[in-house]
Amino acid sequence: MNQAAILAQVARIHGDRPAISEGKQVRRTYRELGERVARLAGALRNELDLQPGDRVALAMKNHPLFLEILYAIWHAGLAAVPINAKLHPKEFAYILYNSGARACFATPDLAGTLADAKSEAPDLVHLIAVDDPDFEALFRAAPIPAASVDPEGLCWLFYTSGTTGRPKGAMITHRSLMFATANYLADVDTIAPTDCMIHAAPLSHGSGLYAMPHVARGANNIVPESGGYDVEETLELIAHWPGASFFFAPTMVSRLINHPGLEDANLSNLKTIVYGGGPMYLEDVVKALDRIGPKLTQIYGLGEAPMTITGLPKSAYLDTEHPRYLARLASAGFARTGVEVRVVDADGKDVPFGETGEIICRGDIVMGGYWLNPDATASTIRDGWLWTGDLGAMDEDGYVTLKDRSKDMIISGGTNIYPREIEEVLLRHPYVYECAVVGRPHADWGEEVVAFVVPHPGKEIDTAELDRLCLDNIARFKRPKAYRVVTALTKNNYGKILKTELRDLLAKEAEG
Repeated sequence: MNQAAILAQVARIHGDRPAISEGKQVRRTYRELGERVARLAGALRNELDLQPGDRVALAMKNHPLFLEILYAIWHAGLAAVPINAKLHPKEFAYILYNSGARACFATPDLAGTLADAKSEAPDLVHLIAVDDPDFEALFRAAPIPAASVDPEGLCWLFYTSGTTGRPKGAMITHRSLMFATANYLADVDTIAPTDCMIHAAPLSHGSGLYAMPHVARGANNIVPESGGYDVEETLELIAHWPGASFFFAPTMVSRLINHPGLEDANLSNLKTIVYGGGPMYLEDVVKALDRIGPKLTQIYGLGEAPMTITGLPKSAYLDTEHPRYLARLASAGFARTGVEVRVVDADGKDVPFGETGEIICRGDIVMGGYWLNPDATASTIRDGWLWTGDLGAMDEDGYVTLKDRSKDMIISGGTNIYPREIEEVLLRHPYVYECAVVGRPHADWGEEVVAFVVPHPGKEIDTAELDRLCLDNIARFKRPKAYRVVTALTKNNYGKILKTELRDLLAKEAEG
């Protein structure tokens, strides 16, 4: 059940294959990676005196050493706590304190921030910057064999975004990560040792999870030199590395397909773009298929059930003759192998096909609970079912269409309004690059609809045209009562639009 045992096996079979690269340069073969992981694991146990089950944090931007450290943590029988590199110092301090992490590895840019946070995390004994000579000295330790682990034991402690309060630590077990790895290979994509995963999205989140099936198949994991997502750099890496796959948030796909250099780019090596982290608008899906070909596959998951609730396979994008082709492209697909998915009302009863309810799921992918938070666990996992907080509808074929997060739903005059439906319409306007629809407090109606829209560069948007577009396509009560044309929408580190900030802005304006 230990991911590190898989790495050790792959290191024997594919020892000479590239394991980790930076930009266009190979940094570690699988043989080198396996040896260094075993030595670092020995140092964690025997020199840093960490015990099985101890938590080890990774406060790192995307870096070639990230996966090396991650697998060493698992090799030693410890639990990883990857932390979003863009958090506020107080958020770093809270996660270190709450997780009880005894060690933390940091990239140089974050080492100072972590040093300040250390005073608020009494359990943190070791803070190690990866550019420090003391870090490289750890690899001189004697190697140890991969630890035998309890399948239900803590493997990855994933902290939620905390948009509704303090972030909660979702306890992902060894069984869950092994299930996710196998499920990717069964449902999402095949992987050959000659393929690669290019990690333009954060390794501390979804992209790090997608490294696991690529390691399991002896494929190359590539960190861009920028450490993040730059479209021009991404296109260069696609041209260089064969069998290239990515995990992208929908906004990252949008940036790629709207980039002026895409038309002249060499995309022959592009194998797969797995997108998730939020629904992608149908307009963008159709445009992506036109501009990059049938390279897409969608996943729907949560930090509490990582990357494995439903999926829309590549075959669905090719089935253009199906009478519900566009509706399927707009959906999040159907339940993944070994996962049960339902759409229910507040009492947990299945709603009729086509009606909106909350999406719940059950299976080995579901977290073990929230760290040190039994009340939150009890309200989120009921009778073995994970209540996702996402609203959606299921058709008779089992395809699930996401409507919105329950917190994003607008209630105006007692009627539920789903922002995504309005956003889909607004994106049909040729000058709208991206948009976000939220509710604004209203004395009589409770909330009213407001749309924030970003134009394509060099274009001006006539809001009267947007209004006409809405009136021509959706019920009058759903149409925005105001349009705000802005230059950009604030996003988090994973590319999700921060609707909370937009709602807060409108609420403050309403207060005067």
